[in-house]
Amino acid sequence: MNRSRLADRLPFSPTITAATAVRVLQQVSRDKGSTALLLGIPCMLMVLLKLMFHDSADTFQRVGPQVFGVFPVIVMYLVASVSTLRERTTGTAERLLTMPVRRLDIVLGYSLAFAFLALLQAVLSTLLSVGPLGLDIKGPAYLLMIIAMLGALLGLALGLLVSAFARNEFQAVQFLPAGVLPQFLVCGLFVPRDQMQGALSAVAEVMPMTYAVQAAGEAATHTGVTGLFVRDALLILACVIAVLVASAATLKR
Repeated sequence: MNRSRLADRLPFSPTITAATAVRVLQQVSRDKGSTALLLGIPCMLMVLLKLMFHDSADTFQRVGPQVFGVFPVIVMYLVASVSTLRERTTGTAERLLTMPVRRLDIVLGYSLAFAFLALLQAVLSTLLSVGPLGLDIKGPAYLLMIIAMLGALLGLALGLLVSAFARNEFQAVQFLPAGVLPQFLVCGLFVPRDQMQGALSAVAEVMPMTYAVQAAGEAATHTGVTGLFVRDALLILACVIAVLVASAATLKR
């Protein structure tokens, strides 16, 4: 009885949330292309990066850790936005919302499913980078995994939000240049933020990808967990939660 009353007071149903997460994982596993994109593309991009800087090892050691805050965002955005939009266009999401299911149940279910996939993605790309590719970082490797996972969750949140405004999968991809690529350009990967023009530097300060790149750099250049790393990781997590709340608000019955 007490458990039932506690469940009624929660803003979501743990049972329905878990069932939604399992269904999403089953759906993604049946889509071989999405699975390959989700798990394989970040690893392939790291290999490509290594080959690009084959004759410039110092550049790879500098840029390699930072892209852990970039690649997962882009890849997860594409998979999440297209997968969610597919459920909207086929009517699956609408049928769910006609049932006694809270909007937060659906958003959290998707988040749990893709969080698991983000963890797999982060583990694979980190092991490949610090292993065969020879990426040398001063801090523990799990810090890069954390940033890669947070970046993937950020991409997931943005994908869920964008899917509410796109009418088809092509439009979801079209939102990429508007929502993600500007962050990629001003995140500090190409030019240090303190060398940017004033307006661009101010824009970079409010972009979550900026803090993902900065936190990855902290993990690579310091032997332990720094205060700046913790601050940046918490800022990214706060952005993820804010965008997920906005995504839940876009689901209309």
